[in-house]
Amino acid sequence: MTVEASSTSTAKLLTYPRNAWYVAAWDHELTSSGILSRTIAGRPLALYRTQDGRPVALADACWHRLAPLSQGKLVGTDEIQCPYHGLRFNSAGRCTGMPAQETLNPSARVPSFPIVERYRYLWVWLGDPLLADPATIPDMHQLDSPEWAGDGETIAAPCNYQLVLDNLMDLTHEEFVHSSSIGQEELSESEFFVTHDASTVTVTRWMFDIDAPPFWLKNMRDKFPGFEGKVDRWQIIHYTYPSTICIDVGVAEAGTGAFEGDRSRGVNGYVMNTISPEHDRSSHYFWAFMRNYRLDSQLITTQLRNGVHGVFGEDEAMLKAQQEAIDANPDYEFTHLNIDAGGMWVRRLLERALEAEGRGTGKPQEYRLTASAARAAAAAVVGA
Repeated sequence: MTVEASSTSTAKLLTYPRNAWYVAAWDHELTSSGILSRTIAGRPLALYRTQDGRPVALADACWHRLAPLSQGKLVGTDEIQCPYHGLRFNSAGRCTGMPAQETLNPSARVPSFPIVERYRYLWVWLGDPLLADPATIPDMHQLDSPEWAGDGETIAAPCNYQLVLDNLMDLTHEEFVHSSSIGQEELSESEFFVTHDASTVTVTRWMFDIDAPPFWLKNMRDKFPGFEGKVDRWQIIHYTYPSTICIDVGVAEAGTGAFEGDRSRGVNGYVMNTISPEHDRSSHYFWAFMRNYRLDSQLITTQLRNGVHGVFGEDEAMLKAQQEAIDANPDYEFTHLNIDAGGMWVRRLLERALEAEGRGTGKPQEYRLTASAARAAAAAVVGA
């Protein structure tokens, strides 16, 4: 059944839950010879690998004078050295050396955060480490499955992460923002269905016996040279808490059974998206486009990545303009249409998570690292 959205206004922008897995980086961004600085959900992080390849996420502020550890260097097998006074910290955040004195202060440590390498990404947990269950990392198996091929990029999105989620949960904007590539009138005209549970939302839309838009016509001809005729098109949007959206997309020759499950006469892709808030008006948008046909063609992989890059560039421009309009009109609120039903359920799940953390839905708060907070956080890290 179609879920209709309420027209009641709600707060425009949500803060970000902390008890959640967020992607901090692609796996290839982290090497055993360098330190990566990245802010996730308001928390500056120093990311690196130990000599045996294990990823580490430490707070990017030395225990002594809060100098950025990411500007330091790696020493030994798993330690990082502060660039200011040379204090060294191991992967658990414990201080292992103070060049200015022989006796180590027992409280000398920095927060170390749970980090897991999976699906070509590095996932970090910035909330209660005792709740950091890797089994709850969103399923993005297409990224490293031998049955799928593709590549992606990262967008520095100049907006609140919720605006990106809204954009992806309602694809009718393709008709207007992406009219030259994937947009068509049938997107707004077709019926859609929304389902949800405690941590996921799914929006399903099918369009039957239509012309393939330019992007999909090219893909059909990559698999079926010379293809002409009508297609059946699908968009099945899968959201998983807190900010991962994988979209099952494709077209097939009209009337050949795609709706019933036989997609053999079509082309199928997955648009993999996971958005990590940086601050209240900036986000790290990690995406990839995966396909299950012509797996050995690097040419198609590159063409698809570049094509989607162009499409998402149009989204980026719109999201930037939307964020600027929100900031310029603080007394205005959102109103909602039927097409916003999926995005509104996402907001409800995020609001519930924030309420469970006792934080409500106000403006995102920046972390302020105090000595006592650093000690408390570090002491709670699993395995510390």
